[in-house]
Amino acid sequence: MTSSGKPDLSTDTDPVERRPSPWLRLLPGISPERRGFVLAWWGFALTFGGMRLLTWLIHVDMAGFGDVEAGGIHLHHYVWGILLLAVVGGASLADRSARARAWMGLAYGVGLALIVDEAALLISLEDVYWDTEGGVSIALAIAVIAVAGSVLAVTRGRRTPRSRTGDRS
Repeated sequence: MTSSGKPDLSTDTDPVERRPSPWLRLLPGISPERRGFVLAWWGFALTFGGMRLLTWLIHVDMAGFGDVEAGGIHLHHYVWGILLLAVVGGASLADRSARARAWMGLAYGVGLALIVDEAALLISLEDVYWDTEGGVSIALAIAVIAVAGSVLAVTRGRRTPRSRTGDRS
């Protein structure tokens, strides 16, 4: 923050383009180092809810919605989650700018939600999405949302202490 109370854009710009990150407008009070975590949490929660809605629409045969298939084989959405996490993992090895961390955080949350939403299937190796056993996925997702949100809330005020001017120790 500058002395006028406005965000300091000099530390949160893309080094190549030198323009402010779009995440700065969305999350002005969140530090660039923390922004990816917040976006991962939001991405997880919104994707989990969205996937539950989408799969319900498919389940009740809503017009225009259907399973994704390749060669007659149903592709569960955990496959897309694994692919997305693989891409995020690879990208995190190459780029660590504030903008990249924010996008990778969002993509990480989305990918993780796609996997956790089908955790019951991965545990039982049976398609139990709409069965009682499918509740494991819902319980796990709620736990992830609650724990991640709690950690973000508890750690919000923690900052590294700055040394005072003149204090050279």
